[in-house]
Formats: sequence, C-alpha cells, structure tokens
Amino acid sequence: MPKCVYCGQQYESPRGLTLVMNDGKINYLCSSKCRKNMKMKRRKVRWKTKKKKESTT
Repeated sequence: MPKCVYCGQQYESPRGLTLVMNDGKINYLCSSKCRKNMKMKRRKVRWKTKKKKESTT
C-alpha cells in the first residue's frame, strides 16, 4: 500500500495520485486535498492528525 508523502496516511492503490518528478522521484498523494495543499506549500496538516475515538461497547 502506498503512503501519502503529504499527510503520511496509507491508502489503497486504486485511489490517489502518483506524481513522477523530473529527477525520477515518485510521490504518492492520497487525495486532491493533499495535492492542492502540497502545491500551495502548506505543511501544517490538522485534518489527518485527529484520531477517531473507539468505543468499547
């Protein structure tokens, strides 16, 4: 499973976007939201750091 270079989330291979840079480096992005924020050079990611609460009942 590829790992997003922007937010660090692992995702299934049919989803996402694969960018091949001019130097041959391959970047995987999980969503268009990550692609747009990477293009704008934003680094602080809040929406991926929140964890869901797991209920034990």
